[in-house]
Amino acid sequence: MSLIIAYVGKKGCVMASDKRRIAYFGNNRQALEDELYDGSITTDEELIKRSNELDVPIKITDDADKLRIVGNAIRGEVSTKGSHETKRKRIYGTTNGYQIVELIGSETKSRQAGEKGIILFGNDYAKKQAENLIQKRWKASHSLRLMGDIFEEILSTIAQKTPSIGKDFDVLIQQPNFNPSEAQKHLNITIDADIKVLTKYRQQLAEEMIQKTREIELANKIISEGSVGKVESIDGKMIEVKLNNKTQAFNFNWKPLAGPNDNVIMFKDTDDIKIGDEVVIKDEVLCLKRNSSPLTCNIILCSL
Repeated sequence: MSLIIAYVGKKGCVMASDKRRIAYFGNNRQALEDELYDGSITTDEELIKRSNELDVPIKITDDADKLRIVGNAIRGEVSTKGSHETKRKRIYGTTNGYQIVELIGSETKSRQAGEKGIILFGNDYAKKQAENLIQKRWKASHSLRLMGDIFEEILSTIAQKTPSIGKDFDVLIQQPNFNPSEAQKHLNITIDADIKVLTKYRQQLAEEMIQKTREIELANKIISEGSVGKVESIDGKMIEVKLNNKTQAFNFNWKPLAGPNDNVIMFKDTDDIKIGDEVVIKDEVLCLKRNSSPLTCNIILCSL
């Protein structure tokens, strides 16, 4: 869990965030997270050591972009990947307005709006630390640029106390000329469009996963031994082979080219070939069964 600090008011919006992401693997994830998020673990080294003790492999990266400019607003997002869906919590902020949106997958579960304030996203320990530091350092009279500098310094201070926060940060500022009503109208349009992009992305991702699964299934059906068909015609180096009723052909992008009993093109290097010769794959080599003369083709042969 990262930490995002956002200010929204009449001057505009400024957000600051770390770039850390921690991926957990294993069944004792909750125990490790509890210790991490209550402040018991204070350094990266302690986190790695404790993950080994609990047999919960982790991967730590500091390249996550949690802030983004969307329209005339800034979007901050924290997310948690479950076994089936990703939970996202987003804040969209602009001058004189913000909205907090919670999503499961790309489905909106809650949406609330506000006009001004300082909003914190993160684990309870990091947020409590941030609240104390903000009370000491922040003033409403500060410029957005100075607020951004202060927020970054606060993130840096907290990162020294907990490995849940990384040591690299992003700060974004937006200050369009919106009154509160205009701000919410802009946010409504911006958020609706942004969620549609997320929905489209997830649909594309699902289609790619289905395609990848299909490719894996087909790869497991590649014929490495056995009969594939018989020679139907001979034209110089080129021959037509009729596939048997258990063989199908694909191109190298896994697009179907021919089904059982269809003809495909192959190439030969021998003159010792006859109509009706059986074509086989022997020791993963395409050849004629009668004399083991090798053949070539630009297709993938798979069983049904």
